Amino acid sequence: MDQIDLDILASLETDARLSFAELAERHAMSKTPVWKRVKAMEEAGAILGYSALLDAAALGFGVEAFVHVTLAPEAADRFEAAVVAHPGIRRCHATTGAGDYLLHIICRDIAMMDRMLRREIAHMPGVVRTDTIVSTRTVKSRHSLAGAAKAANRQTPA
Repeated sequence: MDQIDLDILASLETDARLSFAELAERHAMSKTPVWKRVKAMEEAGAILGYSALLDAAALGFGVEAFVHVTLAPEAADRFEAAVVAHPGIRRCHATTGAGDYLLHIICRDIAMMDRMLRREIAHMPGVVRTDTIVSTRTVKSRHSLAGAAKAANRQTPA
């Protein structure tokens, strides 16, 4: 992946609705080479898909929290399947350290969070312990992977 690909990815991260004509104009290229580059990045798996970014607060979700989950070792597969099926869990990461997983959850309010933690997450397969941290505000919510790749390329010795 070269600098032009990363520049195209940065544009798509900002606005995935850009047409190939708009991308070509922004990057001083014609439409066909831009289209070929985008298709190649899709086929290589660099572009996973396109979606709309939604605002959780505008949809009524006023509480975001992070939950460290300690799990009984034999239950990992069943736990992960339950997490994937749960609509209130935005992200789940297997981790090292104090917990086995880190969940990012959204709730309408504290009462909903309490219900989710006590009645749903605590009863998922293999859950031994949870430790919850409530977010008081979001400082940064978007990260440009294309920007991180560009920075990494600048730091890599030739």
